[in-house]
Amino acid sequence: MKRSHIFLMSSMLVSLPNLAFSAEPVWKDTSLPSAERAKALVSAMTPSEKLQLVVSHYAVDNGPGKSSVPKGAVGGAGYVPGIDRLGIPAQQITDAGLGITNPNNIRPGDGATALPSGQILSGTFEPDLAYQAGQVLGKEAFHRGFNVLLGGGGAVLVRDPRNGRNFEYLGEDSLLAGNMAAAQIQGVQSQHVIATAKQFAFGAIETNRMKVDMRIGEKEGRESDLLAFEIAVKQGKPGAIMCAYNKVNGDYSCENSYLLQLPKRNWGYRGYVLTDWGATHSTVKSANAGLDQESGASFDQKIYFGKDLKEAIAKGEVSKGRLDNMVYRIVYSLIDVGAYDHPAYKSDQAENVAADEAISQKIAENGIVLLKNHHNILPLSSQIKSIAIIGGKADQGVLSGGGSSQVTARGGNIVDHTRIQQWPGPVSYFPSSPMKAIQALVPNAKVNFAAGNDIQQAVDLAKHSDVAIVFATKWSAEGFDSANLQLSAEQNQLIEAVAKTGKPVVVVLETGNPVEMPWLHDVDGVLAAWYPGTSGGPAIANILFGQVNPSGRLTTTWPKALSQVPYPYIEGAGKIVNADVLAVKQYSSDNQAVSSVNLNEDGANVGYRWYEQKRLTPLYPFGYGLSYTTFKYKKLILEKDFDKDRHTMIANVTVENTGNRDGADVIQIYGKIPGETTSRLLGFRKVYLKAGETQTVPVPLFSVSLAHYVPVKHSWEIISGNYEISARSDSLSHDALKTNIHLDQIDVQD
Repeated sequence: MKRSHIFLMSSMLVSLPNLAFSAEPVWKDTSLPSAERAKALVSAMTPSEKLQLVVSHYAVDNGPGKSSVPKGAVGGAGYVPGIDRLGIPAQQITDAGLGITNPNNIRPGDGATALPSGQILSGTFEPDLAYQAGQVLGKEAFHRGFNVLLGGGGAVLVRDPRNGRNFEYLGEDSLLAGNMAAAQIQGVQSQHVIATAKQFAFGAIETNRMKVDMRIGEKEGRESDLLAFEIAVKQGKPGAIMCAYNKVNGDYSCENSYLLQLPKRNWGYRGYVLTDWGATHSTVKSANAGLDQESGASFDQKIYFGKDLKEAIAKGEVSKGRLDNMVYRIVYSLIDVGAYDHPAYKSDQAENVAADEAISQKIAENGIVLLKNHHNILPLSSQIKSIAIIGGKADQGVLSGGGSSQVTARGGNIVDHTRIQQWPGPVSYFPSSPMKAIQALVPNAKVNFAAGNDIQQAVDLAKHSDVAIVFATKWSAEGFDSANLQLSAEQNQLIEAVAKTGKPVVVVLETGNPVEMPWLHDVDGVLAAWYPGTSGGPAIANILFGQVNPSGRLTTTWPKALSQVPYPYIEGAGKIVNADVLAVKQYSSDNQAVSSVNLNEDGANVGYRWYEQKRLTPLYPFGYGLSYTTFKYKKLILEKDFDKDRHTMIANVTVENTGNRDGADVIQIYGKIPGETTSRLLGFRKVYLKAGETQTVPVPLFSVSLAHYVPVKHSWEIISGNYEISARSDSLSHDALKTNIHLDQIDVQD
């Protein structure tokens, strides 16, 4: 009963003198702000209850006699017992970079929806789809009893095209990555499940990630990775932020006071900061720096936020107020996203699997990128008579990335037993066959498969077919970086041999990063399908046969060679650490290669800005992608509303679909700040146009992208001067519409 509804009549008090009346506790009153409820909860806790909430433990079933699942845990990446007397639910935590992993505690035959890789999601340039992706994650987590996701907001910028986790991230641009992460976070938390923005920060490489020191200046950091996180945190309001393994400017991320205080002091962040599993290194330093929860404590050298924290508080090394703040932030997030009032539970009710997988497929269809289409070989005709499908296990499924984001598909994954089996493996495919999807679209065509390990067999099949579709794969995973940008030599030889048959050849790439294509000029079509998720087969087929007009765009620049990237050589890259997932001591000492990286090399000029600064022409630029129709930009008009309170600008772009097919274009607005030589993405919007249709499309621009960070002021400002604004189809397009506008100096609130 709410306190506002409590009323007592004097006659009742006289007639019932011994009857006790009690109001509902403040923290149960849903009419009150989350902050007030959380504060009341903390006040009602005992010291031991407070300490209970600041440590999570690994909760995975490792088989008979090896279970580490605590009583009450659903099972997954982590578990924090609840406090029943106060109504605080247990924190049931799972990995969820691209879907609910929960691989060791699923029901027989059960699994989850795997979303397409981050390059595909960001490549849609549609925050609405990112929101829908988040909803899928949140719903499927809640259905399985989880209320904390270690995912939903991967805002690490892609600085190097070999990073083993780039497939989890959202590209190289701060504005795009931040906005897409924010939308996905909102989608997750709409389901009463905490989303986590991660990994904070500067995890540009995986090589020696447990100790590598990423060095960067304040201005460079604030205008790159930290800007992506700032947008994600301010707009998305995640319940949690996960600090990273690596060091930043000499201090581990999870005890780095500059990093951990930045969201709380500057961005208005009210949630909590938790560690990555095995990323805690101290008690006093971490707690005082701003770490709120030691997560996956089983992975650490010792439990730092247990009795050691209790002793530190008793000695006055960590204040009682700091512990209260740690706990406050945790329960605030639980209340604010609805996890307190709507506890997750493991349900036996059937999920709407078709709806979730349809969203995954829609994302793939809107984010897969058509890189080459010589003589309009694509889309393929539905009247085609014979098709050769070659390589990539395309008869069985589509490749997925490895590590903690590995989802178990419904019905189980297809494991490549010839490849690595230990973590971060095994190398796995989702059972969504492109070949079967193609057969369904063209039932009258003769569709045959060659595995590709016998080149002559593949060549013979191609010679006797109207078209050859070659699937080429490259596996990426958490814990290591690729040594190079090459496909395997055998795959390159296969593609070159098939191309020499003289038959039309289309290559479908399933990779976690850009790859070199020495055969590019010899094939007719190339599709960057990345890792397309559990509905990847139909998505690829629909694009190849024109059921869907491709509209995905690259969010990572494709270099011609490693000589073009800021860090051409990373010592130790390519070495996979074959360590048991629990053997953190072995894992952290087994790959002591590169010890530090000077990120000031590219600094704030990440990705396409690096190429522009160095006057380098990449293989494919940021924002690039072909369509089965064509678009023309006809007019660009700016509207501005800048004063001390409002910093808004809209670019009105008139665009025409000049082709004979309906399709979608991604309008990209770039700008140059006075005194700088590189362009920045200021805004973007995808527009759907029918054949021959013309629209004037308003594209909101983000003031923070027009600003620069001033270290001496510790704030942002728009400097006075002339700004060049352009509407482009990609970051290097030569048919851009340009205009100039003068802006006066304005301080932008941090």
